[in-house]
Amino acid sequence: MLDSRLTEGGLAIRRRRICLSCDRRFTTKERVEEELRLMVTKANQQRVPYNREKIMAGVERASYKLDVTEEQLQGLLNEVEEELFANHEREVTTNEIGVYVGRCLRRLHPVAYVRFMSVHRKYESVDEFIEEIREVREHVAQDIPGQPSLFEE
Repeated sequence: MLDSRLTEGGLAIRRRRICLSCDRRFTTKERVEEELRLMVTKANQQRVPYNREKIMAGVERASYKLDVTEEQLQGLLNEVEEELFANHEREVTTNEIGVYVGRCLRRLHPVAYVRFMSVHRKYESVDEFIEEIREVREHVAQDIPGQPSLFEE
């Protein structure tokens, strides 16, 4: 082994290694098993183990065809996990996860945020959806100083 470092806020270990048979270098990433202890309570009260990939699938759908990189999404996911593991020992609701993801997505890309929240909040009317867009529109300039509004009329 050449080098080991903590990454993703201490949730993973990145190791640089050398293959003993061919001398090629490669990198491995080991995740802390802390995520296995966290249970997620769904809306129907079903409890399932925490799964990072489900959150990633949701943010990838929300940011589809937007100018958001894989690295930005991984960073967002790392930030969400840091919040989750810092504030919840054993159990978290899907609603709380949605709030963390929404908060991070809003800073990353307002359109991805609106897309994500439209699924997370399950709007029952167009008026609810429009109200969410109004809130984003009012706060986007405050979230990123000097950023022009995405929703110019």
